[in-house]
Amino acid sequence: MLVLVDLDDTLCNTWEAGKRAMLRLIPILLRRRKLKAFFYIATARYTELEQSKELHLMDFDKILERVLYKVYQDISPEELEEMVDLVDRIFFSELRLFPDALPFLKGVNSLGAKLVLITDSSSKWQRKKLEYLGIRSYFDGVIISGETGHSKFEPHNFRLARRLFPDEEVYVVGDRDDTDMAGGKSINATTIMVRRGYFGGRHSRYADHIVGNLLEALEVIKREHQKRA
Repeated sequence: MLVLVDLDDTLCNTWEAGKRAMLRLIPILLRRRKLKAFFYIATARYTELEQSKELHLMDFDKILERVLYKVYQDISPEELEEMVDLVDRIFFSELRLFPDALPFLKGVNSLGAKLVLITDSSSKWQRKKLEYLGIRSYFDGVIISGETGHSKFEPHNFRLARRLFPDEEVYVVGDRDDTDMAGGKSINATTIMVRRGYFGGRHSRYADHIVGNLLEALEVIKREHQKRA
């Protein structure tokens, strides 16, 4: 059995941590009369970044730099570094595993399954999260878009996992339909979407099962595995 799982907003509260970090940045922007950046954040203009394949290979710091340079072409390197460092510190102070993450990871391991993380963003950013959250040891493999050069908008990383860990019984667990679930379908996996985080309320085209948490996802895997047995 092979289980492929997403990291951000599936195992940990990445969106919420990022949102809180950006909110803490707002008073600084206002004090410095950086009103254009304030309105960019306040009006959720950053949602235009969702479909950018390039940004799915970058870490949060680089994305923030891109946004600030987009709004302020003349921002000084010192001011940019200060803001990025502040957001980075706040982000990791707010980053948490969801309460069901460890029981899920331990449950998958107890089934004897190979467990592989497939995640977008840069290598540095994602591996820093894994160490900070203390969950690297649960995975037999880690596939990061910043290392392969392919985001989860493409099937490449899912196919890579199948090549590295050949198995006919494959499950994909994630929170986003157009990346996790679509990627799972590209390798004929059983797809399980966890409804939470930034994409929690969106319609799904590719999920075989829709659940409210990871414990429910684990039960789906156990049930489907028993059927196959």
